[in-house]
Amino acid sequence: MIAFLYPFLLFALLALPVLWLLLRAVPPAPVRRPFAAVRLLLGLKDPENTPVRTPWWLLLLRLTALAAAIIGFAAPVLNPKTEAAGSGPLLIVMDASWASAPDWTARSQRLESVLNEAARDGRPSALHLLTSPIPASPLEFGTAQDLLATLPGLAPAPYAPDRAAWAEWLGGATGFDTVWFTDALGEDGGLGAVLAAAGDVQIVLPDTPAFALLPPSLDETGLIQPVIRASAGAAYTANLVAYGPAPGGAEVALWRATAAFSANDTAASALFDMPLELRNRISRIALAGFASAGTVALADDGLRRRKVGLLTTSSASETPPLVSPHYYLMNALAPSAELVEADMPTLMATAPDVIVLADIATLPDADTAALQAWVEDGGTLLRFAGPRVAQAAAEQVETNPLLPVHLRAGGRALGGAMTWAEPRPLGDWPEASPFAGLVVPDDVTVTAQVLAQPDPDLPNKVIAQLADGTPLVTWSRLGQGRLVLFHVTANAEWSDLPLSGLFVDMLERLAIGAGGQGATAADLAGQTWLPTATLDGFGRLGQPALAVAVAGETLSDSPRDISTPPGLYESASGRQVAINLFGPEAALVPLPLPASATRISLADTPPQPLGQFFLLAALCLLVLDILAATFVSGRLIGGRVAPLVLAVLLAGQPHSAEAQGQPYDAQIAATETVLAYVITGDTRTDMASAAGLYGLSRTLFERTSIEPAAPMGVDPNSEDITFFPFLYWPVTPNQTSLSDAAISRINAYLRGGGMIMFDTQDAYLGQNTENARMLQRIAANLDIPALAPIESDHVLGRSFYLLETYPGRWGNGTLWVEAPVNLTAIDGSPFRNLNDGVTPVVITGNDFAAAWAMGEDGRPLFPVGAGMAGERQREIARRVGVNLIMYVMTGNYKSDQVHVPALLERLGQ
Repeated sequence: MIAFLYPFLLFALLALPVLWLLLRAVPPAPVRRPFAAVRLLLGLKDPENTPVRTPWWLLLLRLTALAAAIIGFAAPVLNPKTEAAGSGPLLIVMDASWASAPDWTARSQRLESVLNEAARDGRPSALHLLTSPIPASPLEFGTAQDLLATLPGLAPAPYAPDRAAWAEWLGGATGFDTVWFTDALGEDGGLGAVLAAAGDVQIVLPDTPAFALLPPSLDETGLIQPVIRASAGAAYTANLVAYGPAPGGAEVALWRATAAFSANDTAASALFDMPLELRNRISRIALAGFASAGTVALADDGLRRRKVGLLTTSSASETPPLVSPHYYLMNALAPSAELVEADMPTLMATAPDVIVLADIATLPDADTAALQAWVEDGGTLLRFAGPRVAQAAAEQVETNPLLPVHLRAGGRALGGAMTWAEPRPLGDWPEASPFAGLVVPDDVTVTAQVLAQPDPDLPNKVIAQLADGTPLVTWSRLGQGRLVLFHVTANAEWSDLPLSGLFVDMLERLAIGAGGQGATAADLAGQTWLPTATLDGFGRLGQPALAVAVAGETLSDSPRDISTPPGLYESASGRQVAINLFGPEAALVPLPLPASATRISLADTPPQPLGQFFLLAALCLLVLDILAATFVSGRLIGGRVAPLVLAVLLAGQPHSAEAQGQPYDAQIAATETVLAYVITGDTRTDMASAAGLYGLSRTLFERTSIEPAAPMGVDPNSEDITFFPFLYWPVTPNQTSLSDAAISRINAYLRGGGMIMFDTQDAYLGQNTENARMLQRIAANLDIPALAPIESDHVLGRSFYLLETYPGRWGNGTLWVEAPVNLTAIDGSPFRNLNDGVTPVVITGNDFAAAWAMGEDGRPLFPVGAGMAGERQREIARRVGVNLIMYVMTGNYKSDQVHVPALLERLGQ
């Protein structure tokens, strides 16, 4: 498809027939020669023939050249983009959900293109993300130029948009056109009809298929990971990777599996048939190639099959099976844990997660010491009372270190012929109990128990109690581990708790852990949950944006929203659950689109301007016309036309403004003053960096005594940076990681007096931008001092120019420098003694390279602000650059007291 940016110029083609007639009617002018007498003409023959009419081939050549020029000036474009047409207000809405993350870069580029076109046309514009909170004010339109400055801070959310709420907010607003960047998933909520009623609607559709992971589960074959997609299509094999911590702590890929979709399937499953030790280390499962919150399944204790050790003794082996405590324990734990029944040395050799002692009162000293050390190292000791524990409590003199509470002598009988007391039912769970949310059966009673010695701290140790408030289960910390005591037996001798399903649930909460995969709404209800880590839209786990406790009833609701993003949540009792974006029964539903809307795909072929090719062809044809005309007239001799042709060809050569940098050369860098930038691999960013340092070098040459050579691009992974006094480091989302040698090289450079300016180019809109997160990863291994926002009297603000602000292309970012120490005030001066040397690192988000950038003709290459205010901001940005280089070259020279009088005079004080 070909379109023309200026189609009205094509009407000039209608004049070609008229030109044809004119050119044929007007032959070339005859050659005139003066003669002395007509007689001399007799017998002469003219060797040159003057045609009566212009030759047809020369005429065709000229018409073709003219047609090519007309078409070229009409600006033809191959595969033109269908952008928002019109001149009225333009509303841009983006679903910006988890499904937008895989192609977020393409969406951002298309959004920038739409805003640039709106800015050129002067259209009032508004931009709203449908995953953001609903604005309190009605729909308002501003300038597209202002919206362009907010693009670096936009990011997808880890949940779906609430289109119905936005449709209600828009209400009956009309008189605007809309560009809707949609994920093509979920319910419309009436939004399409509201937008269609307001004006023309263009819908930008994704170019990547939508996949999602449901919560994983365990069965006898291994770990099952379900995968779903939005619609049936071609057969596809999804690659999944299970991640977990390595022994050193870093997250690594533990296992890989595939899920095969047939041509008509929307669901498939992957089997992770992996060793138990590896499976228990899984922290998340991700779908390779589709980075989003929906393609990540978080794991917790509910996905891990813990190893539980049951300590055996000679007396326990003599107990009949049906009354043996181990019989009840093994039946309760076998479905969800790997059981090991052995003596203490053997148990310790198997490295269990939990050890269970059923009515075992005393152990040999060696076993007691080993067990205590194991608990202090993070193990969980689960103990049950019984006749032996009750007898030991009557004989004890000192507190048992392996019991959470001190036991009273004797037990408590609540039923039978020897007592008037009735069996006691269970009471409500304490507020911080790990059993909170479990339903208490009315038919579970206790007939006997061991009692805890009253203690001021006893209420904090009770996690289950009888209806009369008597402790039923207590626990306490021992080092990094826990001690848990059931004050009844593990069999049905003292209570019918082991006969109930509640017994199984309680053991799972203590020995196995309640995971998000197994946690139901009832498990979460009755408690508050605090997010400890949440997923962002790209599926990366990090600090929660809102660390606000959520009620269990709210957390169990679906779908997720801004108050309950997917992530890891912890209760007051220390239970941790993984809340994933989708539940076990979720499905991806295609979005119904308005029939009247124009549909655009992100996968459309990029537009290719063709005007320059037609103009070049016209120029070449005109050169041929000159040669042909001189040939026909007989004047193509003596090289008369060659200089003219050469001049025309040279004039047609494009002027390059990109030759502003030079390749890395250690000899030039060592002998000249050279400003350098880090090569990121992104062509656009690297060209902007080269042009920016070229502009700064030119400004330094014109305004100071510094005469820099052309800037150089360097790769810290392979090239030496010690020659450069200043290194500009633009941060992009896809930069390659630093090698160990590069890290050592950079740290040595910083210690040796070099300065690096890290520029995230995102107006420093927060730590959640892609560039800011990449900067955090780069700086993690560098020897960077403590940083702070630059203060008003910092030496950098007066090293050459007197500065109060530090804008670049963007003006709202903060400049971060090394935090000053040992500051002392100067009497009568607005300055302080800043004997802090030169800050080795400067961090900004104001995109200084774009503000400094200029071509070889001295003209700026990027817009800064609007009108005179923008040019003033560009000038201040150049002064900031001059001050930076002078600060690097002279250090804290301008903090000396000899400069204070002159500075005070300049400041008017």
